Amino acid sequence: MLKPALQLRLGQQLTMTPQLQQAIRLLQLPVLELQAQIREALETNVMLESEDESGSLETADAMPEADFPTTATTPETPEPAHDREVELIDDPDWHDGHVGGSSDTSWSGEDFTQDFSDSRGETLQEHLLWQLEMSRLTERELRIGAAIIDAINDDGYIIEPLEEIARNLQPEIVATVEEVQQVLRHVQAMDPAGVGARSVSECLELQLRQLDPDTPGRETALAIAAGYLDQVAEHQYAVLRRQLRVSEDELEHALALVRACQPRPGSSVHSVPAEYIVPDVFVRRTERGWAVEINPASLPRIRVNQSYASLIGRSADHAMLRTQLQEARWLIRSLEIRNDTLLKVARCIVQRQSAFLEHGDEYMRPMILKDVAEAVQMHESTISRVTTNKYMHTHRGVFEFRYFFSSHVSASDGTELSSTAIRAKIRKLIAQENADKPLSDSRIADILSQEGVQVARRTVAKYREALGIPPSSERKRIQVR
Repeated sequence: MLKPALQLRLGQQLTMTPQLQQAIRLLQLPVLELQAQIREALETNVMLESEDESGSLETADAMPEADFPTTATTPETPEPAHDREVELIDDPDWHDGHVGGSSDTSWSGEDFTQDFSDSRGETLQEHLLWQLEMSRLTERELRIGAAIIDAINDDGYIIEPLEEIARNLQPEIVATVEEVQQVLRHVQAMDPAGVGARSVSECLELQLRQLDPDTPGRETALAIAAGYLDQVAEHQYAVLRRQLRVSEDELEHALALVRACQPRPGSSVHSVPAEYIVPDVFVRRTERGWAVEINPASLPRIRVNQSYASLIGRSADHAMLRTQLQEARWLIRSLEIRNDTLLKVARCIVQRQSAFLEHGDEYMRPMILKDVAEAVQMHESTISRVTTNKYMHTHRGVFEFRYFFSSHVSASDGTELSSTAIRAKIRKLIAQENADKPLSDSRIADILSQEGVQVARRTVAKYREALGIPPSSERKRIQVR
């Protein structure tokens, strides 16, 4: 029979403090979400204030400086004689003179041209309705035209039958299918060309009919769009020429006109403004080596409001203010930890992938999270958080941190190559191939094997598909005979 009893036990348990939880959460946030988090904190916490443009960042002052040794470019790759040694530098003068002294996104003294995205946000329907309102149509035809435009998807095609559009107008307007068809012809004459089509064939015909009647190959192109698109897709040009009874030159002109058409006319009207990536760090080659610096535009310029902090007394009435002061200090400290960790990981990546920065994708070294974790003496989960949705601006472009991580592939000489480098070699071989005799996956595997890279044919096929490159049978240049 069980009976109640009291027992005393001693044990140890790891518990994440609120400060650590906040630091981890801020560590994995991308730049835009971090800035939104800081703005929210500034609005809710009176103990936080935004620094003036002339003020110095407390977070930057609190960052410890790391001394990185000079490292040469990867020994596995041939090095040109004029290459210099690679050194990661931490020069305060360079920071202040180029990046740290301003919150502008321009850096390194280079010419900076700001790009502006199309912020109109005009949809295809709005673009068509504007043209409809400018047309000389009756009120009844305008109502029918608006119903037709509502049935057009983002690609520019009508997704509802004309009978359904006529029924949707009832009971306000009783229209026949012939009336809807008549207004549809007016909509199909609007910009962009080909809009309002019910099929790809009709879309191409609408675009071809807007060409000058004297355009060479126009009539043949209309015939191809009307009933021979399948033969074009299968490259059956000889059969197509016999069926249309045209010459080789006439067919070439017609195919050129068909290929110049836009099968998705609605895509030319961009309804979503362009989005730009804000890099977290800048990487620049200097006389002393590679300089790595956090993007000042991504650094939240905040500090503790000393005016309010000095007014807090020991009275119980100030308990809420003391709590907000503590939260403000935790937030600033968490940001210091985030920036320090981000800078350490970025420096480690640049140090290990200096050959890539010098020579390109073919010289990418294999690297996994464990390699960086051991170098910076952190856990792999922390490195995973740091490298997610974080971007690095280099002279070769803007790359996500995770781009520099790739699996290992053993070479015949005992060295290890990166899968990114192998993909770059495959892309280079295909770019240099004879268009009349494209390289098969087996032939590419043989060429790589001669260079010391042992990969199977199926591995080449997997990398080729990842690059979006079609197989050799589809890459072969089709001659019109």
